[in-house]
Amino acid sequence: MKGITTLLFDLDGTLVDSAPDIADAMDKALLAMGRDPLGESRARQWIGNGAQRLMDRALTGEMDGMPPEEQRQRSLALFLEAYGEALCVRSRLYPGARECVEQLHAEGYRLGCVTNKPEGLSVELLRQIGLGPELIPVVVGGDSLPQRKPDAAPLQHAMEALGATAEQTLMVGDSITDIRAAANAGTAIACVSYGYNPGGDIRDAGVPVVDNLLELKQMLRAAA
Repeated sequence: MKGITTLLFDLDGTLVDSAPDIADAMDKALLAMGRDPLGESRARQWIGNGAQRLMDRALTGEMDGMPPEEQRQRSLALFLEAYGEALCVRSRLYPGARECVEQLHAEGYRLGCVTNKPEGLSVELLRQIGLGPELIPVVVGGDSLPQRKPDAAPLQHAMEALGATAEQTLMVGDSITDIRAAANAGTAIACVSYGYNPGGDIRDAGVPVVDNLLELKQMLRAAA
C-alpha cells in the first residue's frame, strides 16, 4: 500500500448505509406490481450488484434469479422512480465516514467514488448527505460505462479522471465485487467489516479490513 495518493470509495455499504431507503423503494415497486413487500432485512441481503439485480432478486427470491424480461424492465423503472423521489430520507453516513473523507481531502489525497448505483442517483445522494463534489469530485456509476464492477473499467475511468495510476490507488469497498474490481484494475484494496456483502463475511476474503473508515489513515501512515 506504499505510495497511495488516491482513494476510490464504494458508496452503498461503505460510505452510506442506504439500505432503508433502497428497501422502501424496492417495496413500493413490488406493491405497484401486485407483489407483497419484503422489507429491509431482505433488501440488505440483496444490495451490492446494482438496482436491476436487486429487483431480480426481489421478484424471484433468489440471488441469481432471472424473472421475465418484461417484469425486469418494469420493476427497474418503478424502483428508480420511487428511489429517486426519496433518495436520502433514512440513509445515514457510517460512523467515521465524513471525518475520514474530510481529513483525506484536507491532506491532499485525490478522492473518487466507484459504485454500481446509477451515476445520477449516486451524485445526488452524495450531495444530499454532505459529501459533494468539493470533497469527492469524481463519481463513476453503474451506468457511466458499458462495464460495471467487478470489471476494471470503472476504476480505470475514475483513476484517469483523477490523474492517478493503479499503483497509487486504493479501492475501499465492502464486498467481493469490490475486491474483484480492484484485482482486475491492479489497485490495492481495503474493505469495511460492515456493509453489504451477499453470501459471507468479508473477513474471510483475505484482504485488509477496517471496522471504521478512520482506520484507513493508520493503514496509510503505516505503509508510508
